[in-house]
Amino acid sequence: MTETATTLSDTSTWLPLDGLAPGFDENKAPTVGDLHGREVVLDGPDGPVLSARFAGNRIEWDHGADDCETFLVDDDLYFTQFHPHARPEEAVSLFLDLRAGRALVVVTTINDSGTPRVTQRFVTATVRGAEVSGEEAAPTRALIGRRAMWVYSAEHAYEHVYLSPHWYSWQCLSGPEKGLADTDENSVYQLRPGIYVFTWREKVIPCASVTVADHRDVQRLRSHGVLFGLDETGRTPTHFTFGAHGRLLSNTVHPREYDPALD
Repeated sequence: MTETATTLSDTSTWLPLDGLAPGFDENKAPTVGDLHGREVVLDGPDGPVLSARFAGNRIEWDHGADDCETFLVDDDLYFTQFHPHARPEEAVSLFLDLRAGRALVVVTTINDSGTPRVTQRFVTATVRGAEVSGEEAAPTRALIGRRAMWVYSAEHAYEHVYLSPHWYSWQCLSGPEKGLADTDENSVYQLRPGIYVFTWREKVIPCASVTVADHRDVQRLRSHGVLFGLDETGRTPTHFTFGAHGRLLSNTVHPREYDPALD
């Protein structure tokens, strides 16, 4: 076995999350101030989920006031990301569909132990007082079988292979992790036809990601996302947003009796 192959297989040498951050956000979309002055109360199946008021690049919510970033995903569809000062072990991803009066909240949590170390919780909700239409965000198998390339910067590029409702594989094509690959847990929710919240939870590096990806034009994919986890010391939370442009590379079609996209 060559020295390079040995190094790639030695996960103790893999880049920590804070080492990946510099330059990874080159293709991040500009933030928007469309929600400034808006107040929302989200109601879930078991009662209130979140109350918030947007003020510039700040969100005032149930647990205080925090800096936030808001991205426009589609007409009247927004992604707001923040890292609560009062809850440093958590990051909150909020998806607001103002056209449909619906929302999805993803809470990513750094735990004391476990594999994966960083976990995620998904809560669907409606916007109080809004006219609710369409279907709520729900798990989907629509991406299974697809192989996509994502370019995060002039230096960083990865490919994703969506294997099953629980697993996906990634490989770094360019950048400081070039040659590294793994298979990790994933979850996929559909917000609108062709627009998906795709999340993953890594087992080697203590981190997880939440992205929202527009797959409506397979030659011009677009995503917005966040990575959250622990830095090289294993003690300090690292939180940063990013964006990517992508394209579909191929699509695997399984025989029906072996198709992981089917029950």
